[in-house]
Amino acid sequence: MSTPHKKHNPQFLALVNDAKSRVKEIGIAEYKALPREDHVLIDVREDNEWAAGHAKDALHLSKGIIERDIETAFPDKSAKLVLYCGGGYRSALVAEALGKMGYTNAISLDGGWRAWNEAGLPVERDK
Repeated sequence: MSTPHKKHNPQFLALVNDAKSRVKEIGIAEYKALPREDHVLIDVREDNEWAAGHAKDALHLSKGIIERDIETAFPDKSAKLVLYCGGGYRSALVAEALGKMGYTNAISLDGGWRAWNEAGLPVERDK
């Protein structure tokens, strides 16, 4: 598990660790090896986090709305959806929720936005 950038509360960490025991997770090196055309990268962070900067070509479906909107955006429940947040915690929770909704290929990016930046991958910012 990636190192948190801030102190998370124990019950939140327990919830995340429980979800991580059931979801697929990949690290940034494994993500970089994925062919770009075989997956969709989804940023599940809050609107203000997205506006401050996000992975190039990512789609934004925040944790607060993704369960509501995912079936419209991606009706194919076998689509490979790589989810990221700030560090891989919220994305694990989203991956678990999508799995419960029948999505068979929801993947959490461990390390999230921090790992993306540390790897020097391309970013965009709202203008």
